[in-house]
Amino acid sequence: MNKAYRDEQEANKFANDHDNQINNKTDNKPFGEILKHYMDRRVVLKGGVATAVAGFLPTLTSDARHRRGGSLIGFDPVSLADASGNPGPVVSSDYKYEVLIPWGDPLEPGGPVYSYPPTAADQAKQIGIGHDGMEFYGSQHRFGRDCNRKGVLAINHEFGGTSHVLGKPAPTSLDDVRTMQHAHGVSVVGIEQKGHSGKWKVVSSTSARRIHANTPMNFSGPAATSDLLKTPNGNIALGTLNNCGNGTTPWGTYLTCEENFNGYFGATANDWEPTEEQERYGFSSNGFGYGWHNFDRRFDLSDEDYRNEENRFGWIVEIDPNDASKVPVKRTALGRFKHEGAGMTVGRGGRAVVYMGDDQRFDYIYKFVSDRNYRSMLRDGVSPLDEGKLYVARFDSDGTGEWLELTLDDPVLAANFNDQAEVLVYARVAADLLGATPMDRPEWTTVAPNGDVYCTLTNNSQRTVADAANPLAPNADGHIIRWRDSHHHVGTSFEWEIFLIAEDTHGTEESFADPDGLLADPDGRLFIQTDGGQKDGLENQLLVADTNTKEVKRLFTGVPGCEITGITMTPNRRTMFINVQHPGNGNPSVTSFPAADDGVTVPRDCTIVLTRKNGGIIGS
Repeated sequence: MNKAYRDEQEANKFANDHDNQINNKTDNKPFGEILKHYMDRRVVLKGGVATAVAGFLPTLTSDARHRRGGSLIGFDPVSLADASGNPGPVVSSDYKYEVLIPWGDPLEPGGPVYSYPPTAADQAKQIGIGHDGMEFYGSQHRFGRDCNRKGVLAINHEFGGTSHVLGKPAPTSLDDVRTMQHAHGVSVVGIEQKGHSGKWKVVSSTSARRIHANTPMNFSGPAATSDLLKTPNGNIALGTLNNCGNGTTPWGTYLTCEENFNGYFGATANDWEPTEEQERYGFSSNGFGYGWHNFDRRFDLSDEDYRNEENRFGWIVEIDPNDASKVPVKRTALGRFKHEGAGMTVGRGGRAVVYMGDDQRFDYIYKFVSDRNYRSMLRDGVSPLDEGKLYVARFDSDGTGEWLELTLDDPVLAANFNDQAEVLVYARVAADLLGATPMDRPEWTTVAPNGDVYCTLTNNSQRTVADAANPLAPNADGHIIRWRDSHHHVGTSFEWEIFLIAEDTHGTEESFADPDGLLADPDGRLFIQTDGGQKDGLENQLLVADTNTKEVKRLFTGVPGCEITGITMTPNRRTMFINVQHPGNGNPSVTSFPAADDGVTVPRDCTIVLTRKNGGIIGS
């Protein structure tokens, strides 16, 4: 890339934790000044922006065809009084829950049983740590359907702290590093609802497998053969890391998203300095303190033999959950950044559309649209995720927006990049140059059946100037935005509005902060999961919103130190799977969940199975 981009960079003044660090040093604030014509800043800072915004933004309303009259949310919510200060999980009185696949359980019956700390060999055959995005794929039997009681669960393992996994602050050998690497990635595990008790259990499955930091990977799409993805060493591509949110395709495959991949790299050479491109993606000499680079050369940024290894991470990876023989594929057409999720839908003309957030302060929202009808592409032997257009969003203050294409057809990008592969490898840089709107940590996206798209903006305490799409400065507790694209998802313009602002709920029964995971159901409900400092004595939680009325009710709260994340349902929507991630932040003095608290037993990430006591649809 030429000097034009580098000259725009400013000093990085904030170096906080991995999600909250700022790596976007551009000054893309295209409508902050225009906003002042519409609202007084005092209104914004008081948290009353929802009313102010409604005065000049077009109103997007969810399709009411599924309303069936009255509220969509009929369950008895968890009250603030019942949840506040409660150290254990609390679920609506209309629901029950059970625990499934805690970290370290064998991937299949007969596999290595959990012991602490695990060995590298055992961990490669056990459920990983950091349960996050997931998808349930129901079984189809020859003589009947059993898709609601048996199937495979594809589940991400975002991260685990070294002290949590190994019981010591840093690895001291390559074997320690391998244990940590095998705890990351993805599990594909067979599960079934068994017997009269109706409990879900792990069962043997030909689809079961672990995919981790040392699993062979393929690349596809425009950057697949780029020199930017090759190392002087010539080593093959291995592994997927920091698997956060997820998506699923209409053709039945699983999409796992690589988020904070930069933190696993470091440098052993004291004189190593990041390039401008590495700095834009947050690479540093110490990373997040994992220390892998001290024992595994592949993660040493100063090892010239492994130059470009870091460019092999930051992608969306496609996995076939029903065929363990297929090598996972990193789809480069979807761009390289800190992918939080992949909200997928089918747009006009049968084209595959994927909405994606880049989870960092002041980063962007993206969209990919396949070139043709996805079915015809598959018939022609072409992946719908390999040929298409990648866009980044610009939100304008009048409630409209534009999708800006990341392509060399744009003269600004043509002047700064050598080819389309380079645009995709450094998608963040390309988005900077196009003038995309810096957002407050874009995380999960989900598409409602009526065409509305939702995205969580988790927080941004470093924002000093509010704008229409990010209306609080600072934004300590986050908000949810929704929009509707022109031409049924494939157009380049959209209309948007603020759906919910977390700050406005504080002190109420609906109190929440730091929205993260999202799922829109066919009836107009929006399931909201949280990750951060909840107010009013609450732990992180699962809530349900009526997208027609914006009514919110609390369904579940977790344990101290955890995040509630990952969400999927059986096809009949009568069983939901969510995750309790990093309970107690791995500290048994905080909690031993899912074991009884004893101050000694190490807590374990796990999946929670939620069902309605009357067998009804989840959220109803």
